[in-house]
Amino acid sequence: MSNDPKRWVAGHVSVLPKSGIRDFFELVAKMKGQDVISLGVGEPDFVTPWHIREAAIYALERGKTYYTSNLGTPELRKAIAGYVAEHFHIGYRPEDQIIVTVGVSEALDLACRAFINPGDKVMFHQPCYVSYHPSIALTHGEPIAVPTYAKDGFALTAAALREAWQPGAKMLMLNLPTNPTGGTCTKKQLTEIAEFCREKDLLVLTDEIYSELTFDGTHTSIASLPGMAERTIFLHGFSKAFAMTGWRIGYACGPATLIDAMMKVHQYTMLCASIVAQEAALEALQHGWDDVLKMREQYHRRRDLIVRRFNEIGLTCHSPRGSFYAFPDVAKTGLSEKDFAVGLLQQERVAVVPGNAFGVNGTGHVRACFATSYEQIVEACDRIERFVAQGRAKR
Repeated sequence: MSNDPKRWVAGHVSVLPKSGIRDFFELVAKMKGQDVISLGVGEPDFVTPWHIREAAIYALERGKTYYTSNLGTPELRKAIAGYVAEHFHIGYRPEDQIIVTVGVSEALDLACRAFINPGDKVMFHQPCYVSYHPSIALTHGEPIAVPTYAKDGFALTAAALREAWQPGAKMLMLNLPTNPTGGTCTKKQLTEIAEFCREKDLLVLTDEIYSELTFDGTHTSIASLPGMAERTIFLHGFSKAFAMTGWRIGYACGPATLIDAMMKVHQYTMLCASIVAQEAALEALQHGWDDVLKMREQYHRRRDLIVRRFNEIGLTCHSPRGSFYAFPDVAKTGLSEKDFAVGLLQQERVAVVPGNAFGVNGTGHVRACFATSYEQIVEACDRIERFVAQGRAKR
């Protein structure tokens, strides 16, 4: 009999690849103390605003250390309903159409486990956040990647969906604005996508965690379009816009029957989100909008800088309409995306993420997160320019 513990690992887990982001940042971790500028991990460099932290402290001082309803505190769900109605123009009932989760990642996992049967096909656009494909695979669904391209600003189109669609497709996952490209869709494009979803009777998961960080034009949620609220799960949270990554607090909104199905999974796994994080989230929704606007202004300024510098260096880069990621094309350097990222890290101490970590359509690109200080971005771009120039000199 084998003594290898691997024999107990489930087959679908054993073949699951590790996150390309985390794999790369193991290299970064080994270079601790070597003046590395990280444009890698997608996390705001801002600390959670003080009044939000203070609300959590006050909750602890009042002894709020207990379980909440599986769905989340009534006060927070009511605030979420008001916020979503104001900013996204979608109406949800706090009592049965909203569930508070441990980050948007848990909400995504709950939806996959609640709605995907083995063999169900799930469409998602690519390049995409690293967890979408594995979340489908872990629930024994069949992923269908729908390509998006730099020439289109990495916007998803109904035409691409029609070309990729297969019989048996049940669900479409959206992430707009998108991690890692910053691409998004116009209202016209979303209207065409919505028409396709109604025609094919698709359930839609729309992850809009970066929606407040829209720089050009206005953000439209597909759930707000005619005939879509009843077939859409709206996913959102506090990590990006409110600089609350470590609080692990998110939520899902949708038809009561579907939210109830997600709650069944949630109650047997997570039970409820942290009450302290929920108290902080309530304060964020009630009094945090000015903080969001101030941070967005800084991200906008940083976006304009990094995109301009990449293009001046010769790394073609579209201007992301949202999020805090740039996705430059590094193919002209003659290096693969991984060799570019590793070389840049080793030679110039700048960390970016190889684009193929986000799917095959990320090949030839790297992701650079501009959620770091303006001064750090200036220095990082100077180093990148030097690295690219050295490569040209060698050729």
